[in-house]
Amino acid sequence: MNDWNPIASVYNPLKAGSIDGTDLEPHDRAVWRAMFARYKPNKGVVGDPLLTLYVARLNPQTTEERLQEVFSKYGQINRLRLVRDIVTGFSKRYAFIEYKEERSITRARREANKLVVDQNELFVDFEQERTLKGWIPRRLGGGQGGKKESGQLRFGGKDRPFRKPISLGMGQFQDWSGGAREWDRGSKERLDRGSKERDDRHTQRERGQSTRPHERDPEWGNRGARDERDRGREKDSYREKYRNSDREREDRRSSDKHRHRDRR
Repeated sequence: MNDWNPIASVYNPLKAGSIDGTDLEPHDRAVWRAMFARYKPNKGVVGDPLLTLYVARLNPQTTEERLQEVFSKYGQINRLRLVRDIVTGFSKRYAFIEYKEERSITRARREANKLVVDQNELFVDFEQERTLKGWIPRRLGGGQGGKKESGQLRFGGKDRPFRKPISLGMGQFQDWSGGAREWDRGSKERLDRGSKERDDRHTQRERGQSTRPHERDPEWGNRGARDERDRGREKDSYREKYRNSDREREDRRSSDKHRHRDRR
């Protein structure tokens, strides 16, 4: 964990295919292809790799003149190469720009990343083909890009850095294991106790005995029975009260009838 870095210093196809660089097996066939690929940087590429900028996600209609116009404001440009298809001549939507000074490439990388050019948001980073050891291009299953829809994302670059992996030390692991054993032991005892209580209640129901605590527990004494008797008395008093009120209403109605009859 001490040597962890979100940006890869050495390219490893297996780690690049993992979100935190800890996978032990490839999760797609492209990673397998990159692991067994033997790639050497193109010897035809000239210029200083430490002063070369990689620009991607270009609009297909963006031209060399447009790139020259946009990136020349960061410093003097020595070379600019827009990569095109060798057969059709169409843009492959990425380019390489070599600056004359180091401060120019640093500024361009910082300020031009996510810059919108011809309705497209650019991705700008240092060249890695000749500077990152073990580099495998995207066409061979490597790279550090990819679309989420394809399921072949690559990590370890500026666009998608590695996430910090979750790692537990040996001491923490032992404490956690001991705690887990204690928890399992306690939970097992609670489960056994609960199942025993359920069995006892079931047995008492079958025998017709009460399962209420105040009736089966001698510590409660007769308090539960007294409470039940008190509730019964209250119900009887309420019933008697309502009966008396009903009688009073009937008597009042009969007296009103007689009074009305006498008045006529």
